[in-house]
Amino acid sequence: MRRAQIYYSDTIAGILSETSDGEYIFKYNDDYVVTHPDQFITFTMPVTSRQYKVNRLFPFFEGLIPEGWLLDIATKNWKINPNDRMGLLLACCKNCIGAVSVIPIPEEDEE
Repeated sequence: MRRAQIYYSDTIAGILSETSDGEYIFKYNDDYVVTHPDQFITFTMPVTSRQYKVNRLFPFFEGLIPEGWLLDIATKNWKINPNDRMGLLLACCKNCIGAVSVIPIPEEDEE
């Protein structure tokens, strides 16, 4: 399972996970729900304690992935398949334009 911490500015907002079944789960951090109930990362995912679950990468996160020539550079340099959207998100979106950052959580066998 690949996972990432999702930050809003300097605050951890939640965890994004890709399951072995290819599903994507986003869950806001419990502290974030209490302290920032109106500071959602996207209109389609209001702050809540329940998890969001989809079969394709959430459109908001998909929109963070580079396109065009920048995508070509990323896929060639990191040898990532352009269809591996979670892999691209983890590799390319640590310092995005805007308030949201994606920080990979190392898999247990990588530590």
